[in-house]
Amino acid sequence: MATFLQQLGMLALLTLGGCDSTKKEQIVYKDYDLGKPEKFNMPESLFEISGITLNQGNPDTVYAVQDEDGRLYRLGWDEAKQLNVKFAKKGDYEDVTIIKNTVYVLKSNGVIYSFPLSEAVFEEVEQIRETKKILPKGEYEGMFGEEASGKIYILCKNCEQDNSKSSVTGYIFEPDKDSARISGEFSIHVDEIKAITGKVERGFRPSGLAKNPLTNDWYILSAVNKLMVVTDSQWKVKEAYTLNGNVFIQPEGIIFDKQGNLYISNEGDDLFSGNILKFKKISR
Repeated sequence: MATFLQQLGMLALLTLGGCDSTKKEQIVYKDYDLGKPEKFNMPESLFEISGITLNQGNPDTVYAVQDEDGRLYRLGWDEAKQLNVKFAKKGDYEDVTIIKNTVYVLKSNGVIYSFPLSEAVFEEVEQIRETKKILPKGEYEGMFGEEASGKIYILCKNCEQDNSKSSVTGYIFEPDKDSARISGEFSIHVDEIKAITGKVERGFRPSGLAKNPLTNDWYILSAVNKLMVVTDSQWKVKEAYTLNGNVFIQPEGIIFDKQGNLYISNEGDDLFSGNILKFKKISR
């Protein structure tokens, strides 16, 4: 009888363990079910889609850039036809944001291009501005513009002053027309990510960032690490999501609409076209 009771107790513990495991899985997906996106496959011109944005969180039009072409693309959700405007020659363009009716495009070397949103309807931009040598030398992929403050947050992917195994640095850019400047810095501490996941043993390499308008949390993508890291408004890491490579081919662009729905863009590969995945905010 004692043996039977011991076996029964062990079974109960295993059952409880299974429940705990389920709870952990629910915590990971508490705001967005990352396994059930709406998928918008990109036209061939955006096979190498890198950055995406919305104007003031309006989901009617998605604005995008791609790695090799100096064009801003405009798409309606799930509409294959795209329109575009040329703003620069070919190059490595990584992210895009819109604030105060101005478009800002980030090149991988830290150069920032800007032009009025009103010129996006033409074939080529006339009032283009290049902001050079304002960021330290390095490789940059992530940028987010905050409409209310007019500030732009730019995150290093690979910069000499960083050790990606310990921290990565971001810069706050204030694009005033007369005196564009860096007004502050912030850091993502890799030890805080390691405390949640072991996916950063070789260093953290961010590829995109955006701010959730409902929570003010920051969401940071890494295509290299296949991670999405969530921090609070002060950049303290709260959560880390492992991204399924079958769903997220090469996640580089991220944005939220004003309802709090999440959009992530993926470059294509040999088997799949580029896409944008939409994750609806889970209602509670």
